[in-house]
Amino acid sequence: MKLLSYFDAKRIEAGLDEAGRGCLAGPVFAAAVVLPKNFDNAILTDSKLLSEQKRAYLREIIQNEALAWGVGTASAREIDEINIANASYLAMRRAVATLKIKPELLIVDGKYFKPDDETPFKCIIKGDSKYAPIAAASILAKTYRDDYMKNLTPQYPHYLWGINKGYPTKAHRAAIEQYGACEHHRQSFRLLAEK
Repeated sequence: MKLLSYFDAKRIEAGLDEAGRGCLAGPVFAAAVVLPKNFDNAILTDSKLLSEQKRAYLREIIQNEALAWGVGTASAREIDEINIANASYLAMRRAVATLKIKPELLIVDGKYFKPDDETPFKCIIKGDSKYAPIAAASILAKTYRDDYMKNLTPQYPHYLWGINKGYPTKAHRAAIEQYGACEHHRQSFRLLAEK
């Protein structure tokens, strides 16, 4: 299905999405993207539906053609302190704060969002498979987070973050059981599978 180019043709809008909510380790990443109203790309869609190669290809296009884009994070410690939902909103607000253009509307993937200013927003369930700005944000959030976890891998090779990116795979949980958790793990999450 072809993505819609915008939600509101009359306002400068930024698409917002996050990556890494369900991970056991690492920050949650979010991105905000302002695309031209006529932006069109045949393969752009929800990042979860694309290969790593296609995400990397699209990241370059988005960063070159977007009117503005930004990435924000909330750390594992912040996730533990304020919970993953609030940390996701915090990462989104930080992404918006980096934009060189002030959006007049935020279109947010999902059901909920907590703004920190008066900018209007619209939450859209499965927005990353409906609207190009949200899909673009999903690509940036996912690729920046994946890169972050890959860069930690040489320091923590036994967790296999280069492969699992911090998600709760069998191998990741087995490594936590064998080696214990490290400072990048989210202590408020169930790190080991129930027996």
